[in-house]
Amino acid sequence: MEAAARVIARRGVRGLRVEELAAEADVSTGLIYYHFKNREGVLRATLGFINDRAGRYTAEQVAGAGLDNPRAVLEQTLLLEIQDTPEVRENSTAWGELRSSAVFDDFLREDLGEATRVWVGEVADLIAGVIPAVPTDAALAAGERLTALLEGVSGRWLFGGLTAEQARDLMRAGIDVELARLGG
Repeated sequence: MEAAARVIARRGVRGLRVEELAAEADVSTGLIYYHFKNREGVLRATLGFINDRAGRYTAEQVAGAGLDNPRAVLEQTLLLEIQDTPEVRENSTAWGELRSSAVFDDFLREDLGEATRVWVGEVADLIAGVIPAVPTDAALAAGERLTALLEGVSGRWLFGGLTAEQARDLMRAGIDVELARLGG
């Protein structure tokens, strides 16, 4: 799965060839087909992998920071998606490639839509931790706006249109606006 994320980040979803993936992973093409059946299976598994990996590095770093303030946890969780590390850059680039391809591929659209709904829900839960009285629909709407902002800011950061610090500042401002809007 690491090899698939690397290939997608480097060549895009349309550039993913099972033969290249097998070479990158140092396994046979047959083994890829055995485990994933087809290219669609590889893409679905890769989407799951990058989601799990993002959740893992975020949870580990938030826990390691020893944060006890719900607002700080919300902010840190979102800002950890803008780190200048190979793993985060690869994850963010692969996510963007999968998102772009979902415009044309129904199966990716469904899977990415579900992954996005889960992510929005997680951010909404963090918002509810900051403002316990917030109605669920308002927290979900704020989570939708913040995750959409993060995807856009991340894309600009990845291509060099923003520095990491500029991207983080934009996210902090977005968090401030959303929390103020909700009365927090």
